[in-house]
Amino acid sequence: MLHWPDTMFTYYSKDAILFSNDAFGQHYACEGMFNDKADQSELYQEALKYYANILTPFSPQVTRKINEVLAMNLPLNMICPSHGIIWRQQPEQIVHQYLEWADNYQENQITILYDTMWDGTGKMAESIKKGIKQTNDDVVIKLYNVSRSDMNDVISEVFKSKFVLAGSPTINRGILSAMAGILEVIQGLKFKNKKGAAFGTYGWSGESPSLLKESLEKCGFEVMDDVVKSLWNPNEEVVENCMALGRKIGEDCL
Repeated sequence: MLHWPDTMFTYYSKDAILFSNDAFGQHYACEGMFNDKADQSELYQEALKYYANILTPFSPQVTRKINEVLAMNLPLNMICPSHGIIWRQQPEQIVHQYLEWADNYQENQITILYDTMWDGTGKMAESIKKGIKQTNDDVVIKLYNVSRSDMNDVISEVFKSKFVLAGSPTINRGILSAMAGILEVIQGLKFKNKKGAAFGTYGWSGESPSLLKESLEKCGFEVMDDVVKSLWNPNEEVVENCMALGRKIGEDCL
């Protein structure tokens, strides 16, 4: 049940090869075919992206199945997934990496997701980022306009993050569709042990920050009560409120 119910491992004992089907693979092609011939940073980013976007909901099963296989003490010369590179140099490295990713994985990172109509919400996102840096210069901050970014890349950064912020203008008493879509995906992936906060702009009714807060709670995040809203484009007071929110989040992530 790692990815699909019909996914099976096959172990070829003569040459100690594990045909791992969907496990340990990537949506990635390399001319050299083998892990020792691939760019290591690119390879591991693609492997993490595959895990984050597909296998995260099955992390408990990942841990159980890997420990079950490791307990067999089988010799292992090669792992051949159904797609992606072939692991032949220290093939066990990706096995242990999966155990790490399955254990509520986090890096020292904050990801800010937003969509914007006239750049007001974008300015708020930038101000929050500045505020974070004022109190925590060590944390990595990723900033994504979700309507202009690859969703799989965004999900990978959310997977790595300890804190996730979501921002959107209000439209038709709701939020912009790109933000709604990615929050729906995040909710389905069941990320654990993450915190969140919401912000947004409005011209009339102004529901977006409260709706984003509810969505982040449905994602299972521990969401801050602090919500920053801006009527039209943010003025100096709103910018300062955004930076104050950022400073608070930066301190929380020390």
